[in-house]
Amino acid sequence: MPRVIWKGAISFGLVHVPVALYPATSETGIDFDWLDKRSMDPVGYKRVNKRTGKEIDKAQIVKGVKQPDGDYVILSDDEIKAAYPKTMQTIEIETFVQAVEIPFVHLERPYYLEPIAKGEKVYALLREAMLAQGVIGIARVVMHTKEHLAALIPSGPALMLNTLRWASEIRDITDLKLPAAGKSAANLKEGELKMAEQLVADMTDTWQAERYEDRFTAAVQTLVEQRVNAGKIEKVTPLEEGVSTSTTNVVDLTALLKQSLGGRHRAANEPKAEAAAPKAKSSTAARKPAAKKTPAARKRA
Repeated sequence: MPRVIWKGAISFGLVHVPVALYPATSETGIDFDWLDKRSMDPVGYKRVNKRTGKEIDKAQIVKGVKQPDGDYVILSDDEIKAAYPKTMQTIEIETFVQAVEIPFVHLERPYYLEPIAKGEKVYALLREAMLAQGVIGIARVVMHTKEHLAALIPSGPALMLNTLRWASEIRDITDLKLPAAGKSAANLKEGELKMAEQLVADMTDTWQAERYEDRFTAAVQTLVEQRVNAGKIEKVTPLEEGVSTSTTNVVDLTALLKQSLGGRHRAANEPKAEAAAPKAKSSTAARKPAAKKTPAARKRA
């Protein structure tokens, strides 16, 4: 397994499940390195001051948010964490929904969650309860100083966390020239539709991931092997490469679950006058969505 990238807890009601987060995917394509064709020296990316053109040390880099007038607000990592501390180490479930309600376009990146700090029992409890109800959890989590919406999904013995794209990140399709929905609106003939349905039915099968392979990568690897066998290689001179997860006291899980349910029942039975009272804006709702950043290019050898 790859290294753990986040440690914290899943929170539902008053129950906390200590977990560690691992990437569930890996890049398997061809990794092309950049080389100077004149000397076969490796070409890589450096942290360069755009004004002076000089390389600078990572320790001299700070995070700045650009303002409309061109000025910047500088924020340290500690200030960023202090501004929104609640979800820095918590996967806080806000609601449960049916998985089919989430469009595929919202799915982003999957992760595995592993129970830690003697959290196996409550981990299994949450997993089995979700399976019994046929639901997935919708939660918020902060990773790498960025808040994500995420789906908590039971998958076999594991709980998985799949980050979701925010609704504001999904582009509107109204500007696309798409055929109208419905067979009559799209002027489809009944015979054409029946043949298309039959073709789809004939091609329908069960999903088996192992059937599908990266043919492009295999083809490039074959080409590379052919060049190696033919002795067509170039010599490249390598460059010198200059939340608390401690075990807590055992808690009465049944009591926590009862308290969580009791709190929800009390909220549901509150007088309407109180329910209608205006709520103060939470700091979360008042926060302005973070500006999108261009993904940093991977450092190459």
